[in-house]
Amino acid sequence: MHDTLFLFGATGDLAQRYLFPSLLRLLGDGLLPEDFRIRALALSGHDTEAFHDILRPRLQQAMPMASQEDIASLLRRIDYRSVDLRDVDSVAAAVSDLVDRRCVSYLAIPPGLYISTCEGLAKGGALAAPARLMLEKPIGSDSESAEEIITTIGQWIDEDRVFRLDHYLGKAAVQNLIALRFGNTLLEAVWNRNYIESVHILVAESEGVDGRDAYYARSGALRDMVQSHILQLLCMVAMEPPASLEADRIRDEKVKVLRALRPLDAKHAARDSVRGRYTAGSINGQPAQAYQPPEGSDVETFAGVTAHIDNWRWSGVPFHLVTGKRLPERTTRVVVTLKPVTHWLFERPQRAQAAPNRLVFQLQPQENIELGLMSSLAGPEWGALELQPLELELSVPTGLHRRIAYERLFLDAFNGNHTLFVRDDEVRAAWAWIDSVADAWKAADLALEPYPAGQWGPANAVDFLPQGVDAPDSGASE
Repeated sequence: MHDTLFLFGATGDLAQRYLFPSLLRLLGDGLLPEDFRIRALALSGHDTEAFHDILRPRLQQAMPMASQEDIASLLRRIDYRSVDLRDVDSVAAAVSDLVDRRCVSYLAIPPGLYISTCEGLAKGGALAAPARLMLEKPIGSDSESAEEIITTIGQWIDEDRVFRLDHYLGKAAVQNLIALRFGNTLLEAVWNRNYIESVHILVAESEGVDGRDAYYARSGALRDMVQSHILQLLCMVAMEPPASLEADRIRDEKVKVLRALRPLDAKHAARDSVRGRYTAGSINGQPAQAYQPPEGSDVETFAGVTAHIDNWRWSGVPFHLVTGKRLPERTTRVVVTLKPVTHWLFERPQRAQAAPNRLVFQLQPQENIELGLMSSLAGPEWGALELQPLELELSVPTGLHRRIAYERLFLDAFNGNHTLFVRDDEVRAAWAWIDSVADAWKAADLALEPYPAGQWGPANAVDFLPQGVDAPDSGASE
């Protein structure tokens, strides 16, 4: 197990809110080596003591149940270095004294700094075997920039020592999709175009762009969420059974799905996609301001795309992918709608009014599974049989000691397990499809549709949303 972490971007929100608290919990549970060390690196001109003073209250806030002894133990293992990530020599000097240890470098920094930082790491000896490299998504902003990052970094470190993170893959609920799909005959028997009508994947956020304006003005919902989280969920739902749970066998099947995605055509952009931006509104009774990106930015805060997977299993099955900010609630769900029965026997309801069977995987905030069936209700007169929807809910037991995503990903990277990380060909295939959507939007001059904060997107988003969320109010405005 590797025993030294170089954490770049140590003063950033991701590191302070999630990464250091995750390391604190792993340390408290005895899952890190006794001599584990962390070098925190960022541009700010702190010394180690000043950095500890900044980090300590953030740890106490994020982990109120942690003991002061555990917090002190973690802080003793952390020293801080100020570094200019655009200066190769600065990066090299900041790490060179620890490269005799088994090092993992974690880049929680903008992708535009990946190449210069990695060049500095290589010059300082921190990418030589057996050192490992962890990269936060996104890898670039399109196919061209992603290829530059992958190719350039590949000059300094082998692919089998690179760990590209999408923290959704570290979530227990997402990993459970594999268990449910391939561990149950009931699901595998119907998991194809013969029985499934459609699939909806929704990742909704009630928060706005606040605090990420500079990044979001360049990316938008399509590049920020669909390219990473939603396509990963799509792969979990749609991939073929892997030969084993070995990392590359799973990743092989995910790449096949991404390569089978039909590019979006400009002439179908208006039919198969929608993009929007939130205006002023309210969420849970609290006012929410409109998103106002920098002048010249045309980014969306809501994206809905109907994807088609052109392979034997999924031909003809639409996958409706939706994400947005300032929506009524924070939720992630996968809704699988099955086709109706072939011959309808019942008097009530009429076939057209019968609720279809649906399987709903709720991934957050509460993890559960819902199965919608039709059940009988004796009619008021002899000989009549009426059906009514019957919802079966299987909630995951509460109180389980389940690791948050970054804890699991840290452990896997320290131990060299690639299963929950994204391979280079996966990145290329994902960006190729995302670029087709962005290019179709541009060629079709697809307009940004406004939606008030607190609603489920623009008025024409209704065809992309799963059942169970309120349709947008086409007459709403602020």
